[in-house]
Amino acid sequence: MKTKVFCIGFQKTGTSSLRDALQQLGYEVVGVYGRNQSLVHLRETFVAQGLELARRYDAVEDMPWPLIFRELDEAFPASRFILTRRETDRWYRSIAGHFGANPYHIQQLTYGDDAPAPVGHEARYRAVYEAHNAAVLDHFAERPDDLLVMDLEKGDGWDELGAFLKVAVPGGPFVRTNSSDQRRSLVQRVRRKLNRLGLPVNTMDG
Repeated sequence: MKTKVFCIGFQKTGTSSLRDALQQLGYEVVGVYGRNQSLVHLRETFVAQGLELARRYDAVEDMPWPLIFRELDEAFPASRFILTRRETDRWYRSIAGHFGANPYHIQQLTYGDDAPAPVGHEARYRAVYEAHNAAVLDHFAERPDDLLVMDLEKGDGWDELGAFLKVAVPGGPFVRTNSSDQRRSLVQRVRRKLNRLGLPVNTMDG
């Protein structure tokens, strides 16, 4: 059995890239859970749900996994934890650009009932993000071998991941998934296809 790997960085820190990298290495990875549940139900059960899901997969990533890193650590001794992070200004711009002012109950679970979207609640989002990263570092301060901190924008990649997990990794550039450039490229490809089919494209966001 593989050692479990828990990716506990907040969304928009490279979690999708890390997911795809782990899948390339043969890990079965589960992502977001609780999307189709009410905030009330999710708040009451997300810890238990996460622990049950974690038993069935090799690795986890995205939200709300970072919120239960302590419970995961207690339930699965000898597991490995990866904190993806990026500079706070860049992280906030990314999450604000992705979610805008659209309310989302998993954001409420993470940042508070009164902060359902990043736009309009910048100070709260920044504070929660930085507090989480600090809490993770403090939790593993005396167990540095159990935590890998990765900043993909600063060049962390296969070498760091392979050394941490003690597995062979591919050569070449690290996986880069779900970047803003990729999303723009996808929209452009869809626009071109719709245009060739003679269908309207003016309702698509650029």
